[in-house]
Amino acid sequence: MADESQSVVYFERIAIGASAKLVAVDANTGVEVTVIGPANASQADMQKLALAKLKARIAREQT
Repeated sequence: MADESQSVVYFERIAIGASAKLVAVDANTGVEVTVIGPANASQADMQKLALAKLKARIAREQT
């Protein structure tokens, strides 16, 4: 994410029994990551975790 002020990230949360799967996709690069947590975890916490994972993956792929 070269310019984070212009980056767009899409999130999708899917409940699967007692778990929740959150998918984050960077609109500029098409890179996608997934995190899984308890269904009662807050949306904001899961998004923060997924965003950190997404940034790390994009940084790793740029090197």
